[in-house]
Amino acid sequence: MRTPLTIVALLVMALSAPAARAHAFLDHASPLVGSTVSAAPHEVSLTFTQNLEPAFSSVTVTDASGAQVNQGKAQISGNTMRVGLKSLAPGTYRVRWHVLSVDTHTTDGSFSFHVGRP
Repeated sequence: MRTPLTIVALLVMALSAPAARAHAFLDHASPLVGSTVSAAPHEVSLTFTQNLEPAFSSVTVTDASGAQVNQGKAQISGNTMRVGLKSLAPGTYRVRWHVLSVDTHTTDGSFSFHVGRP
């Protein structure tokens, strides 16, 4: 009796695992999350775990005073979103993103990076 119950439990866990990953989570970014870069980047690139819906996904980059330093709308291709940056002075910058994955789930988040010496 114990074996059928174990098989059913394993089957339920296996079938429910994909649902837990049904959102577009940030996989990696450039500049790296929390990093210090010596030279100012020309763009921010975010790669997610799922493809994105371009019409409903956005990113903004702001300086320490809250002024927006990204140029224009984000360019989205598959699971990658890129946005150009104005010329950045040394300092700390915050990246905020909001995305809608192709499976209609939204996620958002933010991180910072630093230009110049820490």
